[in-house]
Amino acid sequence: MIAVAGIAVIAAILAVMLKRYHQEYSIVVSICAGVLLLFAILENITPAIQQINTLLASAGLSAEYAAILFKSLGICFLAQFAADSCRDAGESALASKVELAGKIAIVVLSLPLFEKIAGTAVGLIGG
Repeated sequence: MIAVAGIAVIAAILAVMLKRYHQEYSIVVSICAGVLLLFAILENITPAIQQINTLLASAGLSAEYAAILFKSLGICFLAQFAADSCRDAGESALASKVELAGKIAIVVLSLPLFEKIAGTAVGLIGG
């Protein structure tokens, strides 16, 4: 966490200093720092992913549920990163569209899960 905070603070200082003279370089520094931070965070998330897989396997749940969970998390991270980058560039309307696209992608990805839940509910009510 110290490395992540350090990178973020240094990048923020550089971005603020560059914004006065070259705003386009400031945005590039922010995006590059964001990508670097994203990789640092994803590197540290591996133990959590292994633990979630272990929990799902011990509960007897399908690996499909884990795949839906991890894909949804990936979509969330990607959409948030893209939206924040758009906001940093002063494009808040574009950022809102990216967030909406991420939400819709998660709903579409989750449809098979909702279908199974609905089928189970109908089976319990009807049988």
